[in-house]
Amino acid sequence: MRLLLAPMEGVADFVLRDVLTRIGGYDLAVSEFVRVSGTLLPPRTYVRLCPEIGSGSRTAAGTPVAVQLLGSDPALLAANAARLARLAPHGIDLNFGCPAKVVNRHGGGAMLLDRPRLLHDIVQAVSAAVPAAIPVSAKMRLGIADPSLAVDCAQALADGGAQAIVVHARTREQGYRAPAHWEWVARIGLAVGVPVVANGEVWSVRDWVRCREVSAASDVMLGRGAVSDPWLARRIRGEHDPDPGPADWIALRPHVAHYWAGVQQRAAPVHACGRLKLWLGLLRRNYPEAAVVHTAVRGIVDAVRMNQELHRHGITANPTLP
Repeated sequence: MRLLLAPMEGVADFVLRDVLTRIGGYDLAVSEFVRVSGTLLPPRTYVRLCPEIGSGSRTAAGTPVAVQLLGSDPALLAANAARLARLAPHGIDLNFGCPAKVVNRHGGGAMLLDRPRLLHDIVQAVSAAVPAAIPVSAKMRLGIADPSLAVDCAQALADGGAQAIVVHARTREQGYRAPAHWEWVARIGLAVGVPVVANGEVWSVRDWVRCREVSAASDVMLGRGAVSDPWLARRIRGEHDPDPGPADWIALRPHVAHYWAGVQQRAAPVHACGRLKLWLGLLRRNYPEAAVVHTAVRGIVDAVRMNQELHRHGITANPTLP
């Protein structure tokens, strides 16, 4: 049984990956996507989006990190993958699941799911371009509007050389709306000869149990559920209380401070404030205390004021992490 931390564009940057993997429970994390479009990217692009490359492609807690690529040109993706491989990531993942309009209107992400042959050619080209020691995986949704080609797409990915397939069990048009159709993960698992990882709508230990039962997948990728409850992976492993409680919020406050310090180093104050508010907004699902803080800081765009308000709620600078 493996637990993977999902790539979440605009949410789980390397600072939050650091926080979540410090809390622990993950076997692998996947970076936000690197967009490949029309050019051979310099190494600094990969390092900027996945700084863990400079530390053996592991987070500070030691969790391996794979880098995700997004694009639609097999030759260009292969050339970029070959350059990325020289930086020794723990894996190269290919994005066939992003539902964002800005990505889809250029023919990337989930919009490729009506072209199984192209999926095959992309994975085949990338697999041929990188050393065998670097695994190539793919992340897909069930389709654009319906899952009629889901099995065909998964077979194309496997036949092209994908060593594992993560299935986000929703269509592109469904976005992030419930439910996740885990039964399709089971169908895909029966149709391909590579490991299939289930993804989507796992918010709790109970969800994880049911996801594994319905999907027949032993491995699960956690996304928004992990961000809204940073102890979710450890709860699943039986290393923490099965449900969030007040003590967890107290333990989480130093990690919130650590995250805030990290995003300030990488973004202008207004954007750093926005990233913190985004995470606090997701934490509200499990922590009423986070909702109180989120309400208090909602209108703040200045780092000094943010520090003052966080301090008032027990979230202090220069935290000592457990």
